[in-house]
Amino acid sequence: MSEQTRPQQNDETVISDEALKKAEEFIEEEEGAANKLSGRLAAFITFSAVAMSAFHLYTAYGILATQTLRPVHVAMVLFLSFLVFPVAQRYRHRIMWWDWVLALLSVAVAAYLIQGGDDFTDRNTSPENWDIFFGVALMLMVMEIMRRTNGWIMPAITSAFILYALFGSYLPHPWTHKGYEVGRLVGHMYMTLEGIYGVAVDVSSSLIILFTIFGAFLQYSGAGKFYIDFSFSAMGGKPTGAGRSVVLASFLLGGPSGSGVATTVTLGAVAYPMLAKAGYEKNAAGGLLSAGGLGAIISPPVLGAAAFLIVEFLKISYPDVLLIACIPTILFYLALFLMVEIDARKYHMGELLIEKVDTVWNLTRHYWYHFLSLISIVAFMMWGFSPVLSVFWATVVSLLTSFLRSDTSLFSYDLFRGKGRIAELIFKSPFVKAMEGGSIGVLNVAATCAGAGIIVGVVTLTGLGLKFSSIVIDYAGGSLLLTAIYTSLVVWIVGLAVPVTASYIICAVIAAPALIKLGVPDFAAHMFIFYYAVLSEVSPPTALSPFAAAAITGGDPYKTTLQCWKYTVPAFLVPFMFVLDPSGQGLLLMGSTKALATANWWSIAEVTLTAAVGIAALAGGFQGWALIKTNLLERWMLIVAGFALVYPTRIADLIGFGLVIAALALQFMRRGKLPVAPA
Repeated sequence: MSEQTRPQQNDETVISDEALKKAEEFIEEEEGAANKLSGRLAAFITFSAVAMSAFHLYTAYGILATQTLRPVHVAMVLFLSFLVFPVAQRYRHRIMWWDWVLALLSVAVAAYLIQGGDDFTDRNTSPENWDIFFGVALMLMVMEIMRRTNGWIMPAITSAFILYALFGSYLPHPWTHKGYEVGRLVGHMYMTLEGIYGVAVDVSSSLIILFTIFGAFLQYSGAGKFYIDFSFSAMGGKPTGAGRSVVLASFLLGGPSGSGVATTVTLGAVAYPMLAKAGYEKNAAGGLLSAGGLGAIISPPVLGAAAFLIVEFLKISYPDVLLIACIPTILFYLALFLMVEIDARKYHMGELLIEKVDTVWNLTRHYWYHFLSLISIVAFMMWGFSPVLSVFWATVVSLLTSFLRSDTSLFSYDLFRGKGRIAELIFKSPFVKAMEGGSIGVLNVAATCAGAGIIVGVVTLTGLGLKFSSIVIDYAGGSLLLTAIYTSLVVWIVGLAVPVTASYIICAVIAAPALIKLGVPDFAAHMFIFYYAVLSEVSPPTALSPFAAAAITGGDPYKTTLQCWKYTVPAFLVPFMFVLDPSGQGLLLMGSTKALATANWWSIAEVTLTAAVGIAALAGGFQGWALIKTNLLERWMLIVAGFALVYPTRIADLIGFGLVIAALALQFMRRGKLPVAPA
């Protein structure tokens, strides 16, 4: 875009190339450290990635049997991953002979399965030798790709589940089971749609990759840059302008991407100088940036990859998932906006003058169609299209609208004017880069989905989910509150080691049954687990978003993580509301579009207001500031009030509201006696 809005920078707030490089390393840690190739190898990778994107766009519109789509998807993911991600750091930026062997073997595994037809599937309980060979090879290759993209932890966890399936008969009660031979395990994992080719890969092959392609089209058409510029123009010039700009831009930028770390780095590189000028210290600025990035994973219309898995696990429509996420997302951003308002007073911020070379009106007038691309997914769904077709046509909309201006076009105008070599213009076009980026961007998540399929397969084969839920309920003594607390801790601990998608899948099959057994609706139980799985983005030792933000701001990674927790904890206590009491399910709009017809709107409004006040109380308590700086008594009154309002009972609500009113009254009486920080 020729017309931009950018914060003025000075020597103290310019971000060094070294800081940006370090931040990029955290993206690589989340998405894998890819090879940077040149020449014919780079051209081959580009061609393969474009072919993969083209294939999946075709399957969105055409008809392809599930038994074929899933193996082909996994084969393409493995083939590209072995060529893109090196076996070790010292082999980076080149493709070794063993990478080619493994890439071709991944294709052979899928070809063997497909040519086997129905006979292949029918003998899953008594597989032949070649079946076992290819099945074991597939499981080992999936774990190797997870290691290359995510590190050792996920393969180690997967290996533990495999050992549990093989040697369960040697374990003590209540973990014991009869144990399964290698052939039976391979048959379940490779020869049915219950293991590696299960729900997770189904979602990866039909939805996640289409959304990564859609996100890449938005990125290369300049939509991300427009969202940042729009936010800076709309929110600048006020004491809270810097913080508000970050919050709004994180929502607009994160919605299409669904990636917390990428959103944090992209936004932080542009917004940190503005935050520094506004008065944010390094750790607070990093905390706000990473909190905004976290919102990318829970924000409609895309959410994170786990949201697509919720659709399949619950057998509900994607619009239902969007509906369920609406109020919790609003409450999350309410918490961030409240924190920003408090920051303006806490850090004595004055008006921040952002140098504007364009207005909100002009930006919108020139680039309005980027908003059209963003909302078109929901519009197509409302018209009755499936999620797969909706994102397909939204991608087409993004492609077509990009031609409205030359600086956003995904094809060079010279191509239409007949200037230059057509093949070269197409190959170097943003369109090809977007198609390539869509496939490369899905490799990490798709590998995780395939690995999680092994875990899900073990759980279904051995009945581990029911065993685990019984153990949790026994430890909780049948208490729903304790069961919810134990479940949140389990999800959080799992999330310390694995990405959000894997954390959700694992806990959805082993932890959700405990909540459902105690009467929690399945949609509430799965959303509870989803929200706590998202905490893995900001929880050490895998707190990639805060660590990436700290690399940009120069702050301390762990202090930045604590600041991020301060910004996000108020909103992450809300899930307890829709688990502990039926009235709290109003925050999820009763779980479906059909339920809205019979919904008690007064009850929904009441519980939403209660949650909002609870979040405000916690924000003030954690920040130590409400009308003015709190003293110790007022601070604890607000914190206790926040927790009480999150617990959905009438008595707890009365206590919470009473404490909030009392704390504000004390503040009001002290306000005339103490100097007030300038707003």
